[in-house]
Amino acid sequence: MSYKDAGVDIDAGNALVEAIKPLAKATARPGAGAALGGFGGLFDLKAAGYRDPLLVAATDGVGTKLKVAIAAGRHDSVGIDLVAMCVNDLVVQGAEPLFFLDYFATGKLDVAQAEDIVRGIARGCEIAGCALIGGETAEMPGLYGAGDYDLAGFAVGAVERDGVLTGDAVGEGDVILGLESDGLHANGFSLVRRIVEVEGSDPAGPAPFDQTRRLDEVLLAPTRIYVKPCLAAIAAGGVRALAHITGGGLVENLPRVLPDGMAARLTGLSWPVPPVFEWLAAAGGITASEMLRTFNCGIGMAVIVDPDQADRIAAGLGKAGERAHRIGRIVARDKEAGPLDLGELEAAWPG
Repeated sequence: MSYKDAGVDIDAGNALVEAIKPLAKATARPGAGAALGGFGGLFDLKAAGYRDPLLVAATDGVGTKLKVAIAAGRHDSVGIDLVAMCVNDLVVQGAEPLFFLDYFATGKLDVAQAEDIVRGIARGCEIAGCALIGGETAEMPGLYGAGDYDLAGFAVGAVERDGVLTGDAVGEGDVILGLESDGLHANGFSLVRRIVEVEGSDPAGPAPFDQTRRLDEVLLAPTRIYVKPCLAAIAAGGVRALAHITGGGLVENLPRVLPDGMAARLTGLSWPVPPVFEWLAAAGGITASEMLRTFNCGIGMAVIVDPDQADRIAAGLGKAGERAHRIGRIVARDKEAGPLDLGELEAAWPG
């Protein structure tokens, strides 16, 4: 017997490494050569220009959005999701993403499928400005069903010691800017898939809310990467804190960057809600409060800024390609209230 007889094809794994080497090389940046094949990846902080850096690390996955990708046979965007979920968590602390590693596990390696996935990962790294310096491909027959796979990502960034964003500088009167999302991103898909199933919607057919696009195309829109515009805004001054709006929505993520004694008061609906969220709410009979604590609902990053510089920062983000909206302000926290006031927003929610 051989390892291949047991379901693990070493030659296929080697073929994948050769196929993705050019993809990784394209992500090279100062401090990393982005070469694959060694036992570990090296990064030179001095070559990257840091004088007194702190390292910041993040890890995440894509969750059950992968089930949608597998069913659709579309694997070119989930790699972007994987990178985005990690690097967006780094930038909220003021850190520049430096390098990324991925873990890809499957029952039987399909080299073409895996190459598509890694191509997306490399694209995400290019958008974020970090190097893909390594990863792991695990072929595990018996653990994953036919066609199934899972992804995990690991990102490391750096920030100068005196530049860390902690949220401690947030104060009464600060403005909350919301940066638009590109749809669902990579959260809430267990509920999304359940609604699609109950509704009997055909993922390969036209979206119920947009006849010009397939439903699975809308669901698989990749997570927006906010790194470069946010780093530029931080460097220009006036940014107090950032919050990546992922699982838990605005309800769970915005309070994470507020100091004791402060609360966020969100205004009425001040941004366009992507139609997919309105459809999910109607099809699933989901309340406004449940939507806002499950999905990003159209806001993928919150930026808390000095009120005197809010217009300038919003304009700068706009020039960088982001769509920024004033979604609220920071107020003194009432002892009897929580850290987030959703009153106006819930009242204005569609339906």
